[in-house]
Amino acid sequence: MKIRRTALVTGGNRGIGRAVCERLAREGLAVVLTARRAADAAAAASELAAAGLEVRGEALDLADERSVSNCAGRLRSAGIDVDVLVNNGAVLFQGDVLSSSSKEFRAALDINLLGALWTCRAFVPAMVERGYGRVVNVSSGWGAFAEGLDGPASYSISKAGLNALTVSLARSLSGDVMVNACCPGWVRTRMGGADADRSPEEGADTIVWLATLPAGGPNGGFFRDRAPTEW
Repeated sequence: MKIRRTALVTGGNRGIGRAVCERLAREGLAVVLTARRAADAAAAASELAAAGLEVRGEALDLADERSVSNCAGRLRSAGIDVDVLVNNGAVLFQGDVLSSSSKEFRAALDINLLGALWTCRAFVPAMVERGYGRVVNVSSGWGAFAEGLDGPASYSISKAGLNALTVSLARSLSGDVMVNACCPGWVRTRMGGADADRSPEEGADTIVWLATLPAGGPNGGFFRDRAPTEW
């Protein structure tokens, strides 16, 4: 009998995260859709549930380690094991290294990098214990040294850190547990803007592919359009 897996997606209430939640649910996974505000998570989850999909909303503030651990505790109490973790939530601020405000730089690091660290620490150990897990860190070409870190400073630096986290975590995994990062491309979201050349559904494709890899798939890689790309 096929095991039903559960995926948790951060920043799942809109944009790419929302598209990932819907796609994973349509592929047969139970989905925990998280957002910083409980009301936003509940509203988005209710809309997807109304379409017959198994989606549960949960509050999870990536900038607050306690919020992450509280969410993990609620899921454990409900008997829910997270098999797939999609670290999608992120913020983008303009500015270079010298002009960006301290507040914005800290927020980018707290959410884009440390938030993923807290979720990995909350959910990956149990994946290793159970012998199955998939972690997808939604990064960016702007966080790749190979592409010149060509973006607003706080965003590029935080995403480069997320790429480093991916490589470091991959080295510590055992069993059928994989962690990979990907660049979804330029996507029409609140962050990407109306002129972006991809829909949220197109941006979600590589994420969902990595989230549902079969055994023996890649571990510790960086992907764009399902193909390896340079760090």
